[in-house]
Amino acid sequence: MSLLTGSANAVKYTLFGFNLIFLITGIILIAVGAGVGAVYTGYELFLVGNFFSIPTLLIVTGSFIILITFFGCWGALKENYCLILSFSVMLFIIFILELAGGISGYVLRSHAYEYIDTSLKASLSKYSALSQDPTTKLWDNVQRDFTCCGITNYTDWEPVLGKTDLPLSCCSIPVGQVGTFTCDTDIYNLNYNDEGCLLGFSDYIADHAVSLGAAGVVIAVLQFFGVIFACYIAREIKIRNGITGIM
Repeated sequence: MSLLTGSANAVKYTLFGFNLIFLITGIILIAVGAGVGAVYTGYELFLVGNFFSIPTLLIVTGSFIILITFFGCWGALKENYCLILSFSVMLFIIFILELAGGISGYVLRSHAYEYIDTSLKASLSKYSALSQDPTTKLWDNVQRDFTCCGITNYTDWEPVLGKTDLPLSCCSIPVGQVGTFTCDTDIYNLNYNDEGCLLGFSDYIADHAVSLGAAGVVIAVLQFFGVIFACYIAREIKIRNGITGIM
């Protein structure tokens, strides 16, 4: 027989419903963290550790949410004070982690341009046509992916490759091209990209950081209401059972 009546009983079933929503949000957090982490991994050499710590935090947080929904669902159905109290405490910890992750995502977005500018400048001189090292390969991938050349523009390659030569990835190779193709800044060459990679690349990375921030903050708001419901239910059960002590 239920110990709770009236509004308290309604809140109990609302809490149970919220737990099902929490389960879904946990899966969403894992999916967002894993998805953004996979995108960042493709450009790992050009990104600082902060870009990977936030996706990892969301994945871990999402996993914990899935685990603690057991305490909420079982505690709500059985009207178990200890389970619901444990659920409240763990949910509050999750709320703090999500809020921290969400805010960090927005902070990371504001610093993305600065971080990537530093990384690109440091790696530009490591580009070599004579080797297939990861930095050279990543520069080619970035320039192809974002249809760009250099950091701010194609002239950034002059100290590295000479006054006119450019990496092939700076040029759009014409359809049907046969034989040798040269990518340079010759006035007759209309195939090289004159825009730098910094703006487009940093915007792309920053947009994904925003998705991390939005996921963390929105789900943290839901968790906050869950904490309130759980605390209310725990208090009602405590009063009806005559439990003394915490809360």
